[in-house]
Amino acid sequence: MQIFISHLSSNTPNILSNPARPANMGFSPLSLSQFLSSILFLFHFHTTISSSNYSSSSHFCAPDQSLSLLQFKESFSISSSASGRCQHPKTESWKEGTDCCLWDGVSCDLKTGHVTALDLSCSMLYGTLHPNSTLFSLHHLQKLDLSDNDFNSSHISSRFGQFSNLTHLNLNYSVFAGQVPSEISHLSKLVSLDLSGDLNDYLSLEPISFDKLVRNLTQLRELDLSSVDMSLVTPNSLMNLSSSLSSLILRSCGLQGEFPSSMRKFKHLQQLDLADNNLTGPIPYDLEQLTELVSLALSGNENDYPSLEPISFDKYVQNLTQLRELYLKWVDMSLVVPNSLMNLSSSLSSLTVYSCGLQGKFPSSVRKFKHLQLLDLRFSNLTGSIPDDLGQLTELVSIDLSFNDYLSVEPSSFDKIIQNLTKLRNLRLGSVNMSLVTPNSLANLSSSLSALGLWECRLKGKFPVLNLSNNLLEGPYPVETSSTRSMQAHLKETWTYVDFQCQKNAIVTRHHHRSRQTFTMEMIQNSLEKDLDGKLWQ
Repeated sequence: MQIFISHLSSNTPNILSNPARPANMGFSPLSLSQFLSSILFLFHFHTTISSSNYSSSSHFCAPDQSLSLLQFKESFSISSSASGRCQHPKTESWKEGTDCCLWDGVSCDLKTGHVTALDLSCSMLYGTLHPNSTLFSLHHLQKLDLSDNDFNSSHISSRFGQFSNLTHLNLNYSVFAGQVPSEISHLSKLVSLDLSGDLNDYLSLEPISFDKLVRNLTQLRELDLSSVDMSLVTPNSLMNLSSSLSSLILRSCGLQGEFPSSMRKFKHLQQLDLADNNLTGPIPYDLEQLTELVSLALSGNENDYPSLEPISFDKYVQNLTQLRELYLKWVDMSLVVPNSLMNLSSSLSSLTVYSCGLQGKFPSSVRKFKHLQLLDLRFSNLTGSIPDDLGQLTELVSIDLSFNDYLSVEPSSFDKIIQNLTKLRNLRLGSVNMSLVTPNSLANLSSSLSALGLWECRLKGKFPVLNLSNNLLEGPYPVETSSTRSMQAHLKETWTYVDFQCQKNAIVTRHHHRSRQTFTMEMIQNSLEKDLDGKLWQ
């Protein structure tokens, strides 16, 4: 504005120095208009410059942050095999001289320019994460997600403990190995911690580190340590975890010993998964008090089943009204009557009761579970007939009732089931008595089916036409059978990996082709006639 005033003093009459002079003297209407226009222009110019300066100072990340990210990028290669579940090479958008706050996966504080969140999940990164990585110079990080990459069995550096502002840390399926450092317990602001992986990652957590973790991470709401070796940690140590937990997932952690005697303190739990460990003893009776549970997964081990008494099960199903997923494996439910399952929440989407000794008649009606997508009652001792109202559960994607040797299905029920379940992709009824069902009924199965298991079902008669067109199967496939006229399968417009298992029938063929998906048909030990048509794969 000083420039503007100076300009006026040299080019306009000095009306301030002569107050007696009329105010409009020396000003024509045109010059007054120019004067006002100049003021408005300079005001707009000043505002624009100020706004531009503010924008550049609040949106561009600090140079040291940009440099750290670029050096981090250069320490890894991009490999399609590094991210199996999803692939998005985010670091390819990182270019020198551009605003790193606009880079894919990067979030900044718009006032300071510090990087506060880094989401590199599924970024196809391959290489070793060294302790001297420039990643650890990003001290202002609040959220860090490195999931689904391949860090080549790197050890989780103790320097992760320096991220004092971190609230979310996700390293799942990133191929880390070695011991989880006790310094993770320094992240006292953590709300979510996910170190899960698969059994080949060889991560382990020592009792002393776990004790520090549960003692210091008092704000933790979500904890997933699936497949981390915790075999030396006693199950009762879990009771020291934050009572504010909403999700606790410790699947396949090698936990051994008795179930914790009580779980009532975790009243905010929505997801509890302790499956595939070596837990024994009675299942905690007070699980019924965890009324916010949406997903529950428990299992013992194959040699020592924890017990679940009928009275406890009845209380569970009556009180856990929010339950959507129930997974029970190798749990002794021999005294629980199958009809008790009907008291489960009608909102259930997934029900697995695997090898639990459940015995008695199959529930006479299952129509209440209209949201059910997965039903798995394998290796039970169910008797009676499969009800035809199973066909009313139109959301079903997977059914597995195999290894129930005294269970049967009537032709009318089977027809209703397969005609209505158009979303079905997996159907396994191995060992279920289907002696009255005609093989022609199989022609009505959903065209989206990817797995069919009907071994030892006592099927009789001629094999029907099997039409698998418009799927993702891959061809052509050579057929090494001779006279094949009765069965035809059309595999046009297809793309996947096909495995037909038809041993001990008149039809036997098995084909392999490398691809992305698998179709499996198992029809072992039936009495089907004829063989495959020579034009099967055309």
